Amino acid sequence: MATETAKTGGPEATVEKPTRRAEIVAFLTLAVLIWPVVAVGVVGGYGFLVWMSQLVLGPPGPPH
Repeated sequence: MATETAKTGGPEATVEKPTRRAEIVAFLTLAVLIWPVVAVGVVGGYGFLVWMSQLVLGPPGPPH
């Protein structure tokens, strides 16, 4: 089992630049998978919050 040592600090430390393919894969993962799920979760969570508040507090509008 090979172990990798992390290079931290010092003049010999190098930062690997991501390749164009890695950037495209990361973008597509965010654009196609993650952000739509987050958007549906936020809108659904807001709708659920409004629904539950109306169950507890009553519907909006002037009192009868």
